[in-house]
Order: sequence, then C-alpha cells, then structure tokens
Amino acid sequence: MRTMWKGAVSFGLVSIPVNMYAATENNDVSLHQVHLADGGRIQYKRVCTVDGAEVPFLEIGKGHETSSGEMVILTDADLANVPAVDKGIEVLEFLPLEAIDPVYFDRSYYLEPQRLAAKPYVLLRDALRQSGRVAIAKVVLRQREALSVLRVNADVLVLNTMLWPDEVRTPAGFDFLRDPSAQVRDQELKMAVALIDSLFSSINRKISFV
Repeated sequence: MRTMWKGAVSFGLVSIPVNMYAATENNDVSLHQVHLADGGRIQYKRVCTVDGAEVPFLEIGKGHETSSGEMVILTDADLANVPAVDKGIEVLEFLPLEAIDPVYFDRSYYLEPQRLAAKPYVLLRDALRQSGRVAIAKVVLRQREALSVLRVNADVLVLNTMLWPDEVRTPAGFDFLRDPSAQVRDQELKMAVALIDSLFSSINRKISFV
C-alpha cells in the first residue's frame, strides 16, 4: 500500500507518529466512451461557459462560487498565503461507537506507527479496545478540516473521516409513513423481531465455528 499521509495522533501528552493508507478500494470495471468505428477514446474539450472558447490548461485556475453566484478567482499567490495546515490527528473526546450514527461516516484509512512509535501505538489501541470506546478526533486532509473516528479493527487503528452535520441531508418527503395504512399490528411486529433474533443467533453460530 502507498502512504498517502504522514502525521501524528495526539491525545493528552502522548504523540504517536503514523503513516496513513487508504483502507478501501474500488474494484468496479471502468468503461470508456469510444468511437464505434475504430475504438478510439472520446476526449472532451475544456470550454469556457462565458465566451464558449476552448481554454488551454495553462489558463485554467481555481475559483469559488459564492451563494450569490459571484465567482471569486483564487491565484497561486492567494493559495500560497493560506496558513500551513497541522499534520496531526488531535483527539477531542472518547465515546461509545454506538453513539455515532453511521450516516456520518465518510472514508476509512489504516494508521501504521512510524519507527519507534510501536509502543504508544499499541497502548492507544489496547486502551480503546479495553474501554469499549472510540476516539473523536480532528484531522486535516487535502487542505480540509474534518471530524473523524479513531477505532480498532483487526489489531490496527482505523481512522474514519466524518461528514459535518450540514453535509447530511434531513429526510424529506416521507410523510406517508405516518399514514394509518402504514402502521403495523403488535403481532406483526413480534413476528418480525422473532425473525431478526433467529437470524442473529444463526449468524453468531456460524461465526463461532469459523
């Protein structure tokens, strides 16, 4: 695996230098648009939406569109003046994992201790495991600050980046669920719970024999 980030996990007076690796990969088969006559790949031109002209790569910059629709252009000098980001994972607090709704989880990364950092790494890993908690941390990746969850999986510390509350949509358009026709009887609910319990017990038995 290729190291994508280097920094340190800090909690209290402890600092653990780590390397970060992507924990997941996309194995979907990629399909390209091609010319049916000869199989050539289809390319797209970079065209300005204002004058319709094709724009060479050297004339392309970065911009941010405000809520009013105004485009603010950022130059290389502007970006160079952005304060340097902290290459650290700052632990803020500890919570039970079940206290966090999975809808907030974004991406997963493995953390590997750097040289001479194995002991404090194992200390944090085992402390999280024994306490039954996860760490809520703040991290900056790709110039963007994000909340994250630090947890243990298969003897390795895993960092899950999280979405901010304003990035999670509020459910809308589900008023029909309150319609009387959608309500269930007590007996139907008991049968559904019994089915869940039986499948849960079956899965646990299979796992215990693996």
